[in-house]
Amino acid sequence: MSGPTRNVILLALLLLADAVSAEQLELSRALQIASDRSPTIQGARQNLEISHRNLQAQRAALKSRFGLVVTPYEFAKDRVFNDLLSAHNTQEQTHIGASFSIQQPIEMTDATLSMIQSVDWREASSSLASSLGGRSSQQSYSSNLYLQYSQPLFTYNRTRLTLERLELALENARLGYAIQRLQIESGVTRLFLDLYLKQRNVAISREELVNANERYEIIEGKVLAGISAREELLQEDLTRANAQASLESIQLQYANALDDFRVQLGLPFEMELSVTADVRKELVEVDLKQATRHGLERRMELRQQDINIQNAMQELITTEARNEFKGALNLTLGIIGTEEKFSRIYDEPTRNQRVTLSFDVPLFDWGEKEHRMAAAQTSVARSELTAAEERKRIVAEIRQAHRNLQSQRTQIEIAEKNVENARLTYEINLERYRNGDLPAKDIAYYQNQLSREQINEVGVLIQYRLALLDLKIRTLYDFTRKQPVTEFDTDEEARR
Repeated sequence: MSGPTRNVILLALLLLADAVSAEQLELSRALQIASDRSPTIQGARQNLEISHRNLQAQRAALKSRFGLVVTPYEFAKDRVFNDLLSAHNTQEQTHIGASFSIQQPIEMTDATLSMIQSVDWREASSSLASSLGGRSSQQSYSSNLYLQYSQPLFTYNRTRLTLERLELALENARLGYAIQRLQIESGVTRLFLDLYLKQRNVAISREELVNANERYEIIEGKVLAGISAREELLQEDLTRANAQASLESIQLQYANALDDFRVQLGLPFEMELSVTADVRKELVEVDLKQATRHGLERRMELRQQDINIQNAMQELITTEARNEFKGALNLTLGIIGTEEKFSRIYDEPTRNQRVTLSFDVPLFDWGEKEHRMAAAQTSVARSELTAAEERKRIVAEIRQAHRNLQSQRTQIEIAEKNVENARLTYEINLERYRNGDLPAKDIAYYQNQLSREQINEVGVLIQYRLALLDLKIRTLYDFTRKQPVTEFDTDEEARR
């Protein structure tokens, strides 16, 4: 078996061994793994879960609340002074009771409607009553059933505002989670394609080493035949050594990039893998006006700025309510029964009625409210200014991403021509080298030139794909599939 044939077979066996021992990983699978294991995504998912639970808790708090308070035993013994009789009195009381309540918050008016039923048994004794000839002890049953309505007046609806804040917090958490997903997609894609480029670089460097070995065997045969000078063999040996050193250096870079990729995806270092990607030339036409419109309509950062403005407006409401004039209306209606026998507890009930209208009138706060209102209004203005600047920033990002995409199209055309020219040049000069019309150092130069142009072409195609991904993230529109980016099912993600 000839030397060149042996080298080709050796290269094929090396590539086959890598493919068999390492797991082939595609970009879609890498993105799925990163989405499941990324600490950043896990943190965003936990924030989403917290906001979701807080909102569910607040909504549950708006439903009827049932409460039961039981006093199985209470005993008290006190000695007090009676002002009317100018004498000390020893009192003992034993109490057993229970209270059942139903409270219904009313979201529309911020009121609370309650129904309360209490049942008590008491046994009391008094030394003063005994000394006056009365009963030394007495026991009785009592039952108190009443409805109570409490309504705040002349103030904002705190129940509704709290619910709105939690709804905005949940929406903000969803937006933050979706943004993190897009950032993970961008970061993982960049690492993946960079790893793929280094992997291709390793393959090309191996091929270059095989070619260097082949040229060395050719010149060695010529030197033994007396056709070429021995200096040609020494030069080719130096070229072969440089190719070997270059391969080892590129393999080192690839190994480091592979470790970084494992860390990003949360994979064990012992896991052997290789990446496969389709980086064929697929150019996409993008209209700048359409891209800008999609970005302004769908960018989640703009909605987050709207939420910040709404939060600032709500803070303005709560600040305005500090030291405010407000009132409260409380209505109570029920019946009370008190008897020594439980069966006769409602024979002669007493109506329990109460109406309370109260006002809280602030008189002087030394300018506290004025200063707090000024600060809150400035906060609203700042949020509005930030939103306007965010809108400008997004437009600028989209325009820059579009220009970068167009520039990459030109780079692809240049890279394709360079590879074609380098390949033709190498093939022509390789034939000259075989015929003895070209020195070894010159054919090595043309070989290196072809390798560099091949790597550059792959790199340019990857840069175009990354530029297209960047535009997709900036506009939330997939120009390859010609459809908006599908919103993530964040509720389902939060339950994972």
